[in-house]
Amino acid sequence: MGTIQQPVPSNSAIFKEVEHNHSKQDQPFIAFEHVSKAFGDNIVLDDVSFFVLPGETLCIIGRSGVGKSVSLAQIMGFLKPDSGKILVADEDILGYTEVEMERIRRKVTMVFQNGALFDSLTVFENVAFPLRERRELREDQIDQIVTGLLGMVGVHEMANSLPSDLSTGTRRAVAIGRALAAQPEAILYDEPTTMVDPLMAQLIGNLIQKVKVQLHLTSIVVTHDMHFAEKLADRVLFLHEGRAHFFGSVDDLRRTTDPILQEFLRLDERTLPSPALWKDMGSLLAAPVTPSNLKVL
Repeated sequence: MGTIQQPVPSNSAIFKEVEHNHSKQDQPFIAFEHVSKAFGDNIVLDDVSFFVLPGETLCIIGRSGVGKSVSLAQIMGFLKPDSGKILVADEDILGYTEVEMERIRRKVTMVFQNGALFDSLTVFENVAFPLRERRELREDQIDQIVTGLLGMVGVHEMANSLPSDLSTGTRRAVAIGRALAAQPEAILYDEPTTMVDPLMAQLIGNLIQKVKVQLHLTSIVVTHDMHFAEKLADRVLFLHEGRAHFFGSVDDLRRTTDPILQEFLRLDERTLPSPALWKDMGSLLAAPVTPSNLKVL
């Protein structure tokens, strides 16, 4: 008996799943419906649809320049789509003004590749910034919250350090702490493991997973690393040539016989350390994120 070929869903099939999901009790917290975006003649996103349920983690994968980071920028309102609909917390944000988007950004925050920390502020002051900006808490309450967050992300010992004193991975851990201080309902991560070694990538993955499990936050993670995606994702979106070439579970992605996806996965296996190699690196890899782990990297 021959192998049953599993077709990759088309954009229309993906949108039908979005529509079907809208009829369920759990409404998507974030959804793209037929979104397109171009810069001049360069079509970056072409009729893209996907959704993320509350508390889920979606990993967006694909080669460079296929619209992964552009998708995050549109959710945050930094860029506007040319057509389609973007839903965030049951609100269509397409025509929102900057004032209206500020309200959305209290619900959804973003961890940028470079961390986007304030260079002149210490780690403690960076994480405290969103709390002080709201002017709703006393200073002793802010101190207590920030101390707890620094412990959670494993950088408590670096509270008085400046961002320039930190490694790339540690700056991202601090950025996650600052994002959590904003008390969001969702966090967007833009390539959190880019330019860090496999050990730090694993530690950051542990941290993002801990945030998901302990705080039940909705997450979208842009990454080129399939091992990282497998660790975190409830669903995966594979962008190819501006289209949503695949949207489904990690298991479905691994079972696909689609040649484009198979080529991407083969290249990923050649260029990235395997989970087995990470496991062989020792017990430090499996340990929870701690200040001592982060300090040496």
